[in-house]
Amino acid sequence: MRNDGLQPDQTAQLAETFGLLADPTRLSIVVVCMEREIPAGDIADELGLSASLVSHHLRLLRAARMLRGERRGKQVFYSMADACVRDVLKIMIDHLFIHEHGGSDEPHEGDD
Repeated sequence: MRNDGLQPDQTAQLAETFGLLADPTRLSIVVVCMEREIPAGDIADELGLSASLVSHHLRLLRAARMLRGERRGKQVFYSMADACVRDVLKIMIDHLFIHEHGGSDEPHEGDD
């Protein structure tokens, strides 16, 4: 059975992508890069992590095309690769932490 028209390999790729964001360190790095370009060293400082740990996670996030890096002199600045992942994360942040959820299990307009 297919899920919303996805092929099994597409489902696996989507699960792998969400799996990358399931790691709190990687998710924190992506969130830091959501609204600005930031050098790797500043990411490490802001999150209180070692430069080598941040570098490892940045490599995985770049390989998954979630983040992009741009070299400027001796530093590499990181930002979102495109708006898609940023938009999905903003929607989830709004859903979990901003919108009031009345605790009702009643379906809302537009829910299936």
